[in-house]
Amino acid sequence: MAVVGLGAISCAGVGVSALWDAIQLPYAPSSKRVPDFNTDHLGGPKEMRRLDPFSLLALMAADEAWKMSGLESPQTEAACIVTSGIGGLQTILAQVDVLQSKGPRAVSPFMVPMMMPNAATAAVSMRLGLGGPCETVTTACAAGTHAIGNAARLVASGRSTLAVAGGAEAVLVQIAESGFRNMTALSNEDFSQPFDVKRNGFVMGEGAGILVLEEWDHAMARGANILAEVVGAASTADMYHITAPDPAGAGAIRCMEIALADADLTPADVDHINAHGTSTPLNDLAESIACRRIFGEHRPLVTSVKGHLGHSLGAAGALEGVVSVLSLVNQVIPPTAGTTEVDPAIDLDVVIGAPRSAEIDVVLSNSFGFGGHNGSVVFRRANA
Repeated sequence: MAVVGLGAISCAGVGVSALWDAIQLPYAPSSKRVPDFNTDHLGGPKEMRRLDPFSLLALMAADEAWKMSGLESPQTEAACIVTSGIGGLQTILAQVDVLQSKGPRAVSPFMVPMMMPNAATAAVSMRLGLGGPCETVTTACAAGTHAIGNAARLVASGRSTLAVAGGAEAVLVQIAESGFRNMTALSNEDFSQPFDVKRNGFVMGEGAGILVLEEWDHAMARGANILAEVVGAASTADMYHITAPDPAGAGAIRCMEIALADADLTPADVDHINAHGTSTPLNDLAESIACRRIFGEHRPLVTSVKGHLGHSLGAAGALEGVVSVLSLVNQVIPPTAGTTEVDPAIDLDVVIGAPRSAEIDVVLSNSFGFGGHNGSVVFRRANA
């Protein structure tokens, strides 16, 4: 099916253009927080106060993607799968403070609809008038990729002609950072170094990425600007450990194999891998082992945009899906920021230092989450 719209908001700024410009640079934004942005086009102050930040980020990205698609609202059969790894953590923390300082009667009646992980997809479906399947996939760091894959299946099955898919996350708060740091997942530095010999953990980020998917013939009939195709997707489980990846990469191997089979492609057809690439010692090594097992002597160009954007958990795979499409459109692979010396044990062709122009017809985007969740999506250039 066709990709006809993209939306993004991240530490790179508001919009897809800001994202693409930022990830061409050899260095990352100094902060992984989303900068201040205007929400006047989304509704009034009262309406905005009833949204957790992660839902607001989702609305910003969805609004951009929908406008790019040229579609009109409402679309009563259109699907909406906008997910989050954690949901409204900022709302929970704020209301716990209210409970402790003012008592239970002061807790907001909007707490539950603001904190629930499905709040973002509900808000997007109402904003855009999407009346088809409206779902949330909460699979940690694989959630954004799973959202794209699940939405693509709804379109491919004929259940929906259109689907809005992606993820949003806004949990850059002390308790989340402390939890990740105490489990030794976070970097000792202020930046990530995916696949680098000195990598020691990830840096948390926040943001949202949204793609609008449309049945191919439907998009062609209305003269849509088709950016790329989603041609395959897969989801598997490691069956290994709640946080650590299977060191042999068995689940990731099966996931990539299934995604390529779903796309009716071979490993030799893949030109570029938008890697999960968290910058943790175990995850990067396991992903590289899986990729080498799949691709053998064929060496697709690899990048991890987490070097630029940090790791935005449930939004990461969605933002990486947006970047995968942009790479196909622009025929350019962004560099992996923060990485200066690729670990010899990784043994992948990681793009570092500067963007690399290449002939790219097929991109494989990977996400792997806590709980052993694996997700892969295959994108193809629109005119390939």
